[in-house]
Amino acid sequence: MIDTFKNIFNVPDLRKRVLFTFGLLAVYRIGSWIPTPGIDPVALEAYFEESGGGLLGLVDLFSGGNLSRLTIFALGIMPYISASIILQLLTVIWPYLEKLSKEGEVGRKKITQYTRYGTVVLSIIQGAGIAVWAQNAVPGAVPRPGIGFVIMSVITLTTGTAFIMWLGEQITERGIGNGISLIIFAGIVVGLVPAIISTGSDVMSGRLGLIPVVLLMAMMVAVVAIVVFVERAQRRIPVQYARRVVGRRQYGGMATHMPLKVNTGGVIPVIFASSVLSIPQMLASFGGMDQVGWVRTVLRHLDFNTPLNNLLYLATIIFFCYFYTSIIFNPVDVADNLRKYGGFIPGVRPGRRTAEYIERILERITLGGALYLGLVALLPTFLISGVSVQTIPWVGPDMQRFFPEWITQGLGVNFYFGGTSLLIVVGVAMDTVQQVESQLIMRHYDGFLKGSRIKGRRG
Repeated sequence: MIDTFKNIFNVPDLRKRVLFTFGLLAVYRIGSWIPTPGIDPVALEAYFEESGGGLLGLVDLFSGGNLSRLTIFALGIMPYISASIILQLLTVIWPYLEKLSKEGEVGRKKITQYTRYGTVVLSIIQGAGIAVWAQNAVPGAVPRPGIGFVIMSVITLTTGTAFIMWLGEQITERGIGNGISLIIFAGIVVGLVPAIISTGSDVMSGRLGLIPVVLLMAMMVAVVAIVVFVERAQRRIPVQYARRVVGRRQYGGMATHMPLKVNTGGVIPVIFASSVLSIPQMLASFGGMDQVGWVRTVLRHLDFNTPLNNLLYLATIIFFCYFYTSIIFNPVDVADNLRKYGGFIPGVRPGRRTAEYIERILERITLGGALYLGLVALLPTFLISGVSVQTIPWVGPDMQRFFPEWITQGLGVNFYFGGTSLLIVVGVAMDTVQQVESQLIMRHYDGFLKGSRIKGRRG
């Protein structure tokens, strides 16, 4: 391992890329401590500590802790991700964008330009929402509320998101790894050390027992192992190419395989599901409807740790796994391309039968990937606050007395030990290591594992 890191810095081009990536990530972390003008960070952090994670904790996780301090990077990279997803959806239903996506590099640049415009629009909307929320819902967070604070916040937060977007694109083009993923990765990793220190302090003071800590460590190791296993898992469909004779040359006649990944959507379905489930609470809080009796009851059943919320969260993740997979992978196009180049699946007729065969396999493995994503995403709920079974009508109070406290109240650990954060950290680390490994092997250096190749989620 030490020799491998030495080899990284022995290659001039690779050394420049790694140092360039670290430099831009350092710039991002410096900006994460610059507060938005007109905000009181102390009052805002106190509000987040009292809220105890939940939905705000999940949003703060993806922003790298910037939301809890309302820094200039408080929106994080989420507007860019949302704009990218919206453009991908429109590519399927809008013929103009579909035509652009098939025009190669020129079309890709045009779609990227539209994505940037969409990022700015979403940043303006979300920035205005956060500014109004901060001055109305958080006591003492805005010493001088008013339209001036809202305008200043929108300009600051939109500029911050545009700058993060530029940093991510620069890392992708001139650095190592996917820039957007590495920015999210950096925001999560910097919070792991304080979380470990906080958990250690809880153990030393007696607020957290030794057995829960051991269970937590074992669970983290198990989640990391499961994430690595599933992210590398794929179903290989055998493909045979027929021999073709053109003039005096013979083409084809080889056997290969078509890899279908178990988790095609990555962490995107989790982000989509979290956004959808947060819409009712956000609309109710902004419109003042949360003070109405029946609305308050509905929101209580949709709280972060309620069984209904967990079931809806799991169902929404499964739905978006299938939806996202159907967008980025079209079995009909794959079958047509196979037939065009003389390929076929042994035992399956080319054309429509091949498309149906691929679609049937894709549906089965996507279900496994969706259940895996759902269980990993629900893990933070059990770690933080357990499952509030008392909200279940009629039988809730009896179930509350029957189940042990570690199920109904959770382990009380920090949010950074959640499954979603581990999923992102492990996945991005695998992708980055794979790229470094490829660069080293291309230059005739040994990789991290001699005689083997580390495969990321796209490997």
